Amino acid sequence: MSAKLSIQNLSFTYPDGTQALKNINLDIQPHELFVLMGPSRSGKSTLLRLMNRLSDLVDGCERDGTIVFDGQDLFAPDVDVFALRRRVSMVFAIPTPLPGSIYENLTYGLRMAGIRTPAVLDERVERSLRQAALWDEVKDRLGDSAFALSGGQKQRLCLARSLALEPEVILLDNPTSGLDPISTSLVEESLFELKQQYTVIMVPHSVQQASRVADRVAFLLDGSVIEVGDESQIFVYPEDQRTEDYVTGRFG
Repeated sequence: MSAKLSIQNLSFTYPDGTQALKNINLDIQPHELFVLMGPSRSGKSTLLRLMNRLSDLVDGCERDGTIVFDGQDLFAPDVDVFALRRRVSMVFAIPTPLPGSIYENLTYGLRMAGIRTPAVLDERVERSLRQAALWDEVKDRLGDSAFALSGGQKQRLCLARSLALEPEVILLDNPTSGLDPISTSLVEESLFELKQQYTVIMVPHSVQQASRVADRVAFLLDGSVIEVGDESQIFVYPEDQRTEDYVTGRFG
């Protein structure tokens, strides 16, 4: 199977000289839930941001290598970055609803993309809320302010907002870090459904979360990939001592 995303010899250095990534090579397959795991400052979030070129927003960075998405170099001069970010969507750790109602949050991006037919908007809103496990909780108050939602609901709203645009890849940067256990469980349950339709790449909240949700895992340390494998290999039979030390809590 051809990789959905192929990361090739990728290195990345911030303007202050910090090398966040060192010669990363990874292939991520369609419809898998791929987890990037490692301690703080291991390069996980930087790698996510490179996958939809949010890294472009930081001036003065240096990059070597590339990322190939469906056979195309993401960093080629002719790439439409706005179109790319609709296809490769990102949900951040801190939920940031837009001013306005729940419905307006979900249709804002669609309207910006030129979709204005009421029936289409309504269908996208319901489908994305169902996919994010939020529909039953908000279906009778779509006109209410998005800021009235709980923290867990806001996070699932932001996930639904990304899903409404029908991306191909969803990037999740620690999406349950501030959530209670019930909300965390709801988000995790939705991931198993989402990977049937999307490719999901996630930085988890903890090693335990990674072991619950991952199809495959890359363990990063100091900007390098130490080990890649499926859930049983990484958490039960890791090949590298550093991986075993991390998953057993000896550091991190």
